Amino acid sequence: MIVVTGAAGFLGSATVWALNQRGEHDILCVDTRPSVDSCGNLAALQYAEYQQHGVFLAAMVRGEYRGRLRGVIHLGACSSTTETNWTYLRENNLEYSEMLCRATLDSGARFIQASSAATYGDGAKGYSDDHAGLDTLRPLNLYGRSKHEFDLWARDCGALDRIASVKYFNVYGPNEWHKGDMRSMVCKGYEQIRDTGKVRLFKSDRPDFPDGGQRRDFLYVHDAVNMTLWLLDHPEHCGIFNVGTGASADWNRLMHAIFAALNTMPKIEYFDMPLEIAKAYQYDTCADMAKLFAAGYSLPAMPVEDAVRDYVLNHLEPGKHLGR
Repeated sequence: MIVVTGAAGFLGSATVWALNQRGEHDILCVDTRPSVDSCGNLAALQYAEYQQHGVFLAAMVRGEYRGRLRGVIHLGACSSTTETNWTYLRENNLEYSEMLCRATLDSGARFIQASSAATYGDGAKGYSDDHAGLDTLRPLNLYGRSKHEFDLWARDCGALDRIASVKYFNVYGPNEWHKGDMRSMVCKGYEQIRDTGKVRLFKSDRPDFPDGGQRRDFLYVHDAVNMTLWLLDHPEHCGIFNVGTGASADWNRLMHAIFAALNTMPKIEYFDMPLEIAKAYQYDTCADMAKLFAAGYSLPAMPVEDAVRDYVLNHLEPGKHLGR
């Protein structure tokens, strides 16, 4: 059995979908909802069981799944980069993950933990997943801190040599409608263009970046899942791994890709960045992918224009979940 936590969410449901594409249905889906009835992202997917996250953790700690699991892909967390309640983040993103990691290792299964590029802060120390640089990283928000502190805990207790902690960069794609303000700019930009004929982007506060020229390592969700499942299939590779494309693109290019998919002339307006965002804003992120490629992963990531076109025309325009 494979466990996917956060299974009703964006990356979690995409992972369940990809497992289904491989013919795997012996999947335990875990999420915060007390029942699966309201989990729209899972409606068309196949899995063996659904459990609420607290019930599942208690069962794991009791050892009920010992010897039955192939792996736990732990994607469940509060993913809001604007969350200010550290107690909530500590309990959900750190303490829960630590307990689940211990229980999974005790069961003899593979443990994959969702970390984040937010752990790199402003990027002044680069974007290398080399463990030697862990102590120098300074996340800009509490979400990034919660993910970074798990990585430090895993290193200090010796677990990092037995698990994979995956630092996802800017992932976008189908099944993210429920995320509100945390949806990707592809989803939000599409809706702006559909409703108003234009899209709005932040102005730049730095002379070395033009308006809309701020850059991100944008990764289509299918590529993110492919990398994650490769690590599931190769438990001999442990530690922290970046998951991105290894190249950055600016917001203007991303928006032009949406306009092109819709066969519409680009119209972009720029507005001042809110102060609360500006003080913790990353201007250029790009994953150093050397470690994952050296481990043997070799599938090329889908180019931005192709991925955006697929997302817009096959999912956003018809409003389709994966599997439907």
